[in-house]
Amino acid sequence: MTQTSDAPPIAAVTSRRWWTLATVGLAQLIVVLDATVVNIALPAAQADLGFSNGDRQWIITAYSLAFGSLLLLGGRLSDLVGRKRTFIIGLIGFAAASALGGAATTFGMLVGARALQGAFAAVLAPTALAVLTTTFTIPKERARAFGVFGAIAGAGGAIGLLLGGFLTETLDWRWNLYINVPIAIVAVIGAMIFVGHIARTGPRPKLDVPGTVLVSGALFLLVYGFSNAETEGWDSPLSWGMLAASGVLLVAFVLWQLRARHPLLPLSIVLDRNRGAAYVSVLIAGAGMFGIFLFVTYYLQTSLHYSPMQTGFSFLPMIAMLVLAAQLSTNIFLPRFGPKVIVPIGMLLGVVAMAYFTLLNADSAYAADILPPLMILGFAMGSIMPASMQTATLGVDREFAGVASAMVNTSQQVGGSIGTALLNTLAATAATGYLTAHTPTTDAVVAEAAIHSYAVAYWWGAGFFALGGVVAALLFRRRGDGLSLATARDAAPVAASTSADAASEAEPAIVH
Repeated sequence: MTQTSDAPPIAAVTSRRWWTLATVGLAQLIVVLDATVVNIALPAAQADLGFSNGDRQWIITAYSLAFGSLLLLGGRLSDLVGRKRTFIIGLIGFAAASALGGAATTFGMLVGARALQGAFAAVLAPTALAVLTTTFTIPKERARAFGVFGAIAGAGGAIGLLLGGFLTETLDWRWNLYINVPIAIVAVIGAMIFVGHIARTGPRPKLDVPGTVLVSGALFLLVYGFSNAETEGWDSPLSWGMLAASGVLLVAFVLWQLRARHPLLPLSIVLDRNRGAAYVSVLIAGAGMFGIFLFVTYYLQTSLHYSPMQTGFSFLPMIAMLVLAAQLSTNIFLPRFGPKVIVPIGMLLGVVAMAYFTLLNADSAYAADILPPLMILGFAMGSIMPASMQTATLGVDREFAGVASAMVNTSQQVGGSIGTALLNTLAATAATGYLTAHTPTTDAVVAEAAIHSYAVAYWWGAGFFALGGVVAALLFRRRGDGLSLATARDAAPVAASTSADAASEAEPAIVH
């Protein structure tokens, strides 16, 4: 193919790619931090709007239900409608829902806004990852980009705690929602300038409506079932009924995908051994990470009486280690050793961090007792998440990059729901058992019961990571068997990228 005269310089194209990464990173940040930033604002919001403790969970659940159940649909829409257009729609919708939530005058209005946030996040999150996947095809650039993106995905929860504490203490709880608006505006401007259109070849694919209904219903019931078990207990018939119905719908979805002419999720995407291992790794790491964030936060605030701001700052070293590990793993270790080595090592570090956390007590000091496991956990997540995310989208046909990316987010969301529900239930049971065995129930005994319950949760978190390490070691292919082949397939279009970049009249410097 002959290069046209108006083709941009390669340096300009590369520069636009990195600006695209910055734009995508902002979008990923608001989606991920919103899972935790609102948690710290809940007490102030409850006092302001006057809803009950029983209703409080719906501020979190409304977001997670909409987000978790609509992810695959959101990912597929980016494949059908176009990534740039879907990305901008997701950003504008998320910002509008955030503004609505910040202005909420009633509990119902706040819950509705949170559900809308979740719905637009389900469009935005997989589209952001799909844009990244189709933009960075040169292996070295792809590694750097996924290192940054994976660091944001892993650190977003901790950043949310820090930002939530700062906004709640210095401004107002409503700014935990308003803050998304300026970030989204900057991201929209960046998307309009730097995210390129990718020309469609062949007929426009059709949406698999039956598959969409089946999988959305299954994911809704799955997330709702675990959320209900978290609040009502595992003896709740409703929880088990929803989980059973979710299983039935998932089986029906798989059977339908085998015969659908335009499947929502071609099963070859998830049945690829490396990608399947990556999705499972993200799910298990998500189960351990989300639950542990919760209990370490409780420990710092209730046992050591840290303020929200102090709690947020306490997580900063973990974020620093996560960012460092993300860059090292994707740029150096993953290309050299492959995910079969890197991800299990990350899981093993997760086990070490969880075991270290079990040593915490009412007299623990931050520098000697809390900082080391936080840093180990940060390095663990920085080794697991970026490597798994990069592997999960490697070698996927561009036509299905959106839905493959959505599977990453779905795995993390489902893992978080499972981990939070299981660990909360186990911790509550442990606390009750401790109080029963230690009488009379003084304030000191109640405080010890809480710390004991956290230790039980940490041990189970260690079990999650240990399981993840075994699964990753068994399922991932050796480096030479799969990763290099997929990388070669991804890198193939790069030779023609300069001429292809000049092909669109609307965007003179297209990124792929």
